[in-house]
Amino acid sequence: MHADLKKYTDNELIEMFRAGDAAVGDHLVEKYKGLVKKKARLYYLEGGDHEDLLQEGMLGLFKAMSEYDPKKEASFLTFAGLCINRQMLSAIEAAGRKKHRALNESVPLEEVGDSASENGISAALDPEAIFMEQETEQELIKRIKENLSPMEYGVLELYLDGLDYRQIAAEMGKSEKSIDNALQRIRGKLKKMR
Repeated sequence: MHADLKKYTDNELIEMFRAGDAAVGDHLVEKYKGLVKKKARLYYLEGGDHEDLLQEGMLGLFKAMSEYDPKKEASFLTFAGLCINRQMLSAIEAAGRKKHRALNESVPLEEVGDSASENGISAALDPEAIFMEQETEQELIKRIKENLSPMEYGVLELYLDGLDYRQIAAEMGKSEKSIDNALQRIRGKLKKMR
């Protein structure tokens, strides 16, 4: 076990992971799961749900961890983003090829009758439920923005993109300590919002 994996660069972590250190793999997954979540919010998987997209994204992240070449010019963050996108888009494309399956295997609604809701059909296809879910997400984002300062919100976005303290500090031109303090304030404010 390593005392503090945060002090290593991504290239060093990838090397340690490929040498068989499972703890490093767990650390990389934890570090970049925010990037997977952010990218999953951009897509819709026909016949699947958000969790399916997250799983596809995690597969893309794992492929990035296995295939990344530090000798190339792209950073691991950039390469991981591409792998995650490709994996999700492949899943969406595969689901799209099955788009006519519902028509070919359909049963007239008259035959289904009242059993539709028992079989979960109405809930899965309810546009109102989908709209309400999107509206709830937008309300949550609005509440978060109202409770955080612009700087804190910027830090949160970068953190959710999978950046660590050092990367956020470099991106925003702030000290690592100010980023750490901002994240602590953000956690406190988000807990109070529950």
